[in-house]
Amino acid sequence: MQVLTTITPKFQVHIPVSIRKQAGLVKHGRAYVKVSAGRIIIEPMEDNFLSLAGTFHIKNPTKAEQIREVIEYSDKK
Repeated sequence: MQVLTTITPKFQVHIPVSIRKQAGLVKHGRAYVKVSAGRIIIEPMEDNFLSLAGTFHIKNPTKAEQIREVIEYSDKK
């Protein structure tokens, strides 16, 4: 299948719906891009635990100084 698309001045490429369906791209996200035999190959990145890195944000993080105030530094056993 061959479909015409546009490459923007920032080298962004829109992947047409028909190509996304054929390639199995069902959601936005990260992908591997490589060149093989003069062809550009795009492979979606598989979802796994490590792919979640950086997606969760703490709204009100506890400051290190507050944690240090709570820690008991004595050697009680």
